Formats: sequence, structure tokens, C-alpha cells
Amino acid sequence: MAVSRPVVSRRREVGSGSARSLLTTVLGEFVLPNAQPVWTATLVDVLALFGVEEKAARQALARTAAEGWLRSDRVGRRVRWSLTRPGRRLLAEGAERIYGFGSGGRPWDGRWLVLLVSVPETMRDLRHKLRTRLSWAGFGSPTAGVWITPHPAAESDAKRILDELALSGQAMSFLANYGALGQERQMVTSAWNLTEVAEHYDAFIDEFASLTPDTPDAILRAQALLVHEWRRFPFLDPQLPTDLLPPKWSGTTATALFNDKHVCWRTPAQQRWSELAAQ
Repeated sequence: MAVSRPVVSRRREVGSGSARSLLTTVLGEFVLPNAQPVWTATLVDVLALFGVEEKAARQALARTAAEGWLRSDRVGRRVRWSLTRPGRRLLAEGAERIYGFGSGGRPWDGRWLVLLVSVPETMRDLRHKLRTRLSWAGFGSPTAGVWITPHPAAESDAKRILDELALSGQAMSFLANYGALGQERQMVTSAWNLTEVAEHYDAFIDEFASLTPDTPDAILRAQALLVHEWRRFPFLDPQLPTDLLPPKWSGTTATALFNDKHVCWRTPAQQRWSELAAQ
């Protein structure tokens, strides 16, 4: 049975970059756990659920294969795709981060990891790489040259980033408690834009709280879109301890919503995927 092709109103879902991003979500959510090759037509049809045109879907497949995530083999006139070893590893790491992610409710001993590392303004590309990668690792910068996180274990991530950027030799790190001067919450406000993060969580809640897909295709689409939207939060939310979060933090509500919906939709979505993959 062919998939139905809904009208998709959100433009960001049908661009070429979005096609590749959606393909990554589909690969991680359905192809990785099934560990079976999948036909081109199956992937094209599933991406069509998001309004991705066939040409864009095929381009996304070709580019993902060019990056070494997929390999293809021909069976008669048909082509099927398998995850490569690097592709499986990267998707497994991503799945662990996505499904293990949650905001709020973490215990904390009050210690901060503090990094001191400065890059001259003339080296703008290096400054951008440093800021981007430390931010993705959950660090915030309350003032120029200073990076902080309430997760001391993140020091290994910081060291790897600084090593790769050849900045370790001019960096310093400390473990410390906040002192008597200034306000700790003001430092948090300066280091992270929690208002913006909360707005993203609120939008996620608005989109999925009342979503009740009632057909196999709609459930598969809802499950993939749920994971696709949740993928952003490990890079947006530094996962601060409850003591440092604003009251009524919406990230806690969003985490519970994601877990509930993912469990609810997982089995029927996987069943629909198996049906499509068997065609």
C-alpha cells in the first residue's frame, strides 16, 4: 500500500537541507534499529510524508552516501541502501544523546568547571569554531574568554575540542564553587539565553501535546517528526541543575511529553515502517 502524501505547510520541511536532516532522522529512527537494507522507493515515499519531492529525496541520499554514511547495491532494476560502519556508529551515538537527553531534575554538588581561553579578534574563524563547539558541548560564556558549565565531567569534551583547535596550550581550567561576590543566577543569565531555550520548548509542547495521528502513515510521520524536532535540544539546552533554572521550567514538561509520545507511537510507527520496507 502506497503512502499518502499530505500537504505540508511549513517551508523548512521541504528544503534541500531539511531533506537531508529528515533523512538522518529516518535512518536513525527506523533503519538503524532494523539493521536491514532499505529500498530507495521506501525512503523516497517516507520523505514524501513531509512534503519532500522525489528529486530532493534522491539528492539527500546521494549526498549522505558521499559522506560515507550509506552504501548502495543494485538488485535487478532496484537499488537498496545499507548503513556503513561509520554511519551506524554516528547514528548510534546520536540516538544515545537524543533518547538519553532530558531537561531539569539533575542533582548538583555546586561545583563549576571554568575554562579560560581567549582567541584574538583577528582570528575570527577560529573564534567562531571555538564558540560553536563549546556551546554545543553545553558551555556558556558569561564574559569574553571565560567558559563555564556545572558539569565537571565535561572537561574531557573541552580538552578534545581545544586539542583539535590547537588551543590547549593557552587554556586553563578550574573546578570551583561560586564565591561571595556577585550573583550566581546573574552569571547564568549572562552565559545562556534560557528565555530563548524555553521558547523552543514551549513551541515543541504546543506542536505535540495535542497531536493525535489516526492512520499508520500519520503515526509514522508524527514519530519521525517528534524525534526530528527533539534532536535540536541537546544542542540548545545546557541541562542546568534545577537550582539554576527559572521556576516552572518548560523543559521538564517537554521532556516528559517527548518520552510519553515516543513510547506511545513507537510500535505502530515501526510496524508501518516494516510494511513499507517489505514492498
